[in-house]
Amino acid sequence: MGSQGPIALVAGSGRLPIELADDLQRRGQDVRILAFRGFAEPELRRRAHAVVDLLDLKTITDTLAAWRPEAVSLVGAVRRPGFAALLGAYSLLRNMQEVKDVITRGDDQVLRGAVMLLEERGHRVVGVHELAPDLVAPPSLRGSFVPGEGDSQAIAVGIDLLDSLSAFDIGQGAVIAERHVLAIEGPEGTDRMLGRVKAQRQSFLGLKRRREGGVLIKAAKKGQDLRVDMPAIGPRTIEEAARAGLSGVAIGSGSTLVVDQLKTVATADRLGLFIKAVELPWMERQGD
Repeated sequence: MGSQGPIALVAGSGRLPIELADDLQRRGQDVRILAFRGFAEPELRRRAHAVVDLLDLKTITDTLAAWRPEAVSLVGAVRRPGFAALLGAYSLLRNMQEVKDVITRGDDQVLRGAVMLLEERGHRVVGVHELAPDLVAPPSLRGSFVPGEGDSQAIAVGIDLLDSLSAFDIGQGAVIAERHVLAIEGPEGTDRMLGRVKAQRQSFLGLKRRREGGVLIKAAKKGQDLRVDMPAIGPRTIEEAARAGLSGVAIGSGSTLVVDQLKTVATADRLGLFIKAVELPWMERQGD
């Protein structure tokens, strides 16, 4: 990066925005944080240079214009607002029919619409993987435990499933036990999906059963713009996978962010889960 302006982080929930801000600042980069009210962690809100409502597009665009950033990165999770709220917010800045076309096509299209608005205002939008490549899962990432035969089968099934789901603009994650699909990640996010699996595995008295196995697969969708909503895991993901009785976690190498990689791998080792980066065939095709 050059020195002509700060890096602006437009930040949602989770630890990832904090990790990214820390990483950039350690390298001497000037960082400005625009945090979403109701989403960003309290620690991040305290550090933020501005806190805004998710749909206050005028304040967002005015703030970024005043900062004149070298680049803008959308980082952290947000819950998609309802159709009417999105329509009202976007229509302030764009043609109504264009807005309808964008927000009826799925979550990725909404995010791409946000990128389009920023780019039209002269901002360069970059992904976390471009700003902090050390946060991206390398092909070599693994812990002390290795997948069993059934786990390897589950990983293969999960990759095929996510490949198929990409066309429908849903799912960056799934839980597979051998060849059985236990859950597919929806708008609720990874933690709540794992909570559903845990609930399925409780007895009628609410007592936790023994570990039953299964694998969390987390990966970018085919054709996904990695500048927005790049899949991410961290120590909490591993803890939730253990609570759900899973054997381990497989993530797409080169396309999944790992918050605090050392702690994430150490948590998997401590809890007896494998963690493994896997190659995604569609990422190889996109790179061709």
